[in-house]
Order: sequence, then C-alpha cells, then structure tokens
Amino acid sequence: MAIEVKIPALGESISEVVIAKWLKKDGDYVKMDDVLCELETDKATMELNAEQAGILKIIAPEGATLAIGDVVCSLDTSAAAPAAAPAATPAAETSAPAPAAATTTTATTDSYAAGHPSPAAAKILAEKGMEATAVTGTGKDGRITKEDAMQAQPKAAPAAPAPAPASTPKAAAGSRGQRRERMSQLRKTVARRLVAVKSETAMLTTFNEVNMGPLMELRSRYKDKFKEKYGVNLGFMSFFTRAVCLALQEFPGVNAMIDGDEIVYNDFCDISIAVSAPRGLVVPVIRNAETLSLHEIEAEIGRLAKKARENALTIEEMTGGTFTITNGGVFGSMLSTPIINAPQSAILGMHNIVERPIALQGEVVIRPVMYIALSYDHRIIDGKESVSFLFRVKEYLEDPARMLLSI
Repeated sequence: MAIEVKIPALGESISEVVIAKWLKKDGDYVKMDDVLCELETDKATMELNAEQAGILKIIAPEGATLAIGDVVCSLDTSAAAPAAAPAATPAAETSAPAPAAATTTTATTDSYAAGHPSPAAAKILAEKGMEATAVTGTGKDGRITKEDAMQAQPKAAPAAPAPAPASTPKAAAGSRGQRRERMSQLRKTVARRLVAVKSETAMLTTFNEVNMGPLMELRSRYKDKFKEKYGVNLGFMSFFTRAVCLALQEFPGVNAMIDGDEIVYNDFCDISIAVSAPRGLVVPVIRNAETLSLHEIEAEIGRLAKKARENALTIEEMTGGTFTITNGGVFGSMLSTPIINAPQSAILGMHNIVERPIALQGEVVIRPVMYIALSYDHRIIDGKESVSFLFRVKEYLEDPARMLLSI
C-alpha cells in the first residue's frame, strides 16, 4: 500500500516551504523516521522524516515550492526490505575472451547521447564558433555538458607572419572563475524583510559610548565563582540584556510596535538575540527576560546559540520578540547602524571593545570603550525617548551595581 507524505503544519506564519535537498534517492528503501529531505522556510531549515518504512517515490523535486499539506513524496509500505547483498565469490575460470564488454562499449559510444551537446552546451559552442565533434563529452553516455562547452577552447589558427604590435595589453593574472548558488529561502526572506524595513519605516540611529571598565572589572572578579555556582560563563550579553530590560520598563515606547492604526505596548520583554548560524543570521527569543537573573539569561542564551549552530531551532523559538540585541563586536565591528527587526520598533547594536582616550574627572585617561547604537522607528519613538533610553542603558552598564539593584 502506498501512503502520501505531506508537508506538515510548521507554525501559524509559515504557509509554504522549499525542498532544499533530498537525502534519499527515488526508489530507495527507507526505514521509519529516516530523514527524507530538508525543508527550507523563511525562518529555518527543518528535516522531513519517513512516517513508515517502504520504497520512496519522489514527487516534488529539489527547489520546488510547496504549500502546507502538499504531497512531497509517497512510500510503498507493502514492499519488503531488500535482502543483504551476498558475499562476493571468486569468478569461474574461463579462457574465453569477453566480447560482450566490447559490444557494450561500442553500443554506448554509438548512442545518440555520445558527442551530442545539451541545449546550453550547444549555445556556448555556437558562440565560440566550435563544432561539437571537437569536444569530448563527460556527461552520461558521452553527452557534452555545459561545463564541457565552457572549458573547451577553439584551436588557434596558424598565425600568419606579421610585424609585432607596438604594445599589447597584458592578460590579467590569477583565476577569474565564477560560481552561482540558488538563494536559500531564509536568505531571500531576510533580504525581502530588510528592504521592506528601510522603505516602510522612518528608521533613525542614535549613538553613545560606554566605559566598559567597571563592568569588565566586575566580570573578571566574579566569573570563576559564577561559573562554579551556576555552571555557565558570565558574559557581557547577560548584562546588556538586563540593562535593556530595565530601560524598556522605563521607556515603554521603545518596547512597542505599530499594528495598523494602533500602537501595541508590551508589559513584558521578549528579547531577540541575533545569532550567526551556518545557514545565515537567526534571531531566537528569550521570553520574559525581565524576570530572569543573570545566570538564567546566560543559560538561555547558551541553549539557543547551541541549537542555532546545530540548525535545530524551532519556529516557536524564533517567533515574536519585542526588542532585538545584535553584537557585531564579536566579528570586530567598531560601529554600525543595525536595521530594525520588524515588526519591532528598535534594535540595539553592540560593537568591539577598544582602549581609547576619554576625559574622566578632568583628566584624559585610557579606558576600554564600546560604541553602542540604537536604531529605532521614528514613527513611534521620539528622539528624546530614544536618546534617553540609550543613555539609561549606558548608565546601567557603567555602574553595574545600580543595574543589579534595579535603581
């Protein structure tokens, strides 16, 4: 009996997927729960597993876009599992020649495909002014592929004696190869959303600088005890998350978003943390971060980052969020203007920490300084509110005791 394997429901906001890659071949016998293919959505890449054991019949090819509930393949569950291949036995001795092999070779060589170019290859050869007979095909049954045509070079005609030109441009040295890759569904969605944000919001960015000395000193003093007690490292992200949550409660407009003709104010802080994953940038969410302690924030960041590296984040873990933090400093960024993560209204950008001269109590001193940036939607957040919010974050980070006491 053949059963249909359909695209499952993946979340309220997911309406279609792309078949990114088939991990099994048409006609393969698959076991229950074997991974059949990878599905790309606009948020993540997921795996589709076999519901039962059987012979696979692929219906949707790689690159196909399917809606939720569409049939992607079928499984013939009545087919028996293939028997294990018998061990090889020595071939019987024979003195007779093997004409069959020669016959097969001749048949293959004389087939229609041998020496026949594909449509793309034929076009390239025509542009080069070359005949197909001058190219050796490496495709199936000797067919001339597009790559064969691209690599083929016409034979140079005998050069007639002529006086050497006064000067000829020198050919560029080094490789000039190119390659093309299909954009993933995630990358296309990110591109579409970023362009939409730039064109549909009144985005503006304000900057400030943070003396990271007090925070670095506190972290250096207690990181070993923190790790020993809670089993997680004490990083800067938990302090930034804590500072942001306190500032959001003081300036609720930065934690709000526009929905049609209404402004939605959130009395909770779901903080999205931008994470670089193998397949691109993902933004998992720390729910109700305002209720978490530093070690709970660190543990949650570690859990989400690990799942991001393994491409194991669920749709629910990347959906929502009221405010985003992105850290370009881990890649060496000194300053940037981050783009808002719609439909949110603001995003905080962290950058690298560099020792810089600053004026402190009437003297020029060297301190570890980080530039921070707040990009915000000016339709909902006024300049005064944005600047005050960023300055409050700066105050908390430069006086960690005040942050821990929530004053």
